[in-house]
Amino acid sequence: MSFLKAEWRKLVMVNYEVNPEVLKGYIPKGTELDFYENKCYISVVDFMFLNTKLLGVKIPFHINFEEVNLRFYVKREGKRGVVFIKEIVPKPAITLVANTIYKENYQTLPMKHSWVEKDDMFKVSYQWNINKKKNSISVESESKSAPIKSYTEIEFIAEHYWGYAKDKNGTTEYEVKHPTWKYYPVIDYKIDVDFSATYGEHFSFLQSQKPSSVFLLEGSKISVENKIVL
Repeated sequence: MSFLKAEWRKLVMVNYEVNPEVLKGYIPKGTELDFYENKCYISVVDFMFLNTKLLGVKIPFHINFEEVNLRFYVKREGKRGVVFIKEIVPKPAITLVANTIYKENYQTLPMKHSWVEKDDMFKVSYQWNINKKKNSISVESESKSAPIKSYTEIEFIAEHYWGYAKDKNGTTEYEVKHPTWKYYPVIDYKIDVDFSATYGEHFSFLQSQKPSSVFLLEGSKISVENKIVL
């Protein structure tokens, strides 16, 4: 049985090119950084969890909720994966389970979202509050989706199917299963994030850095398989 099944929908991916040295202390043992055209990326990813089940069970009040995470890209023995620096959700039970079982770095904060389709456009926004301050990421896109092309930046960002995390006994690995997603061409975006408050001083440089790209993907049903310790 899968550890978690859900739908991930309307994923906003804000991507920054960074110096690999920034991530040196976060790389799990046995993995190495994954590069696209010799560039190292870090991404802020916002999306909705829908119809969520843990071990086949829907937990009351923890079925539909937002998430925003900061992640980077690694590989191990031909497997392309992600490492989460921090994940924010509005549901404390999700935080407890993820931090305890999957050794992730979840935090519970107030969150909300908005999806609006109007005049052949999508307007998608995600918001979270930290230190009594609102943070938000919003995009406007075309409403007609398109397939992801091979060997592109968006394919690199979206097509990582393994998760890795540091563990006191080594490194945990788990598989994330989903079909290839379609994307909506982004027309405009707005980023209002206190990176220092949300992710710490180590990532405060993102405050003044322009993203290399911003994507909106439709998402799909997904499953997170049970972890193993490497």
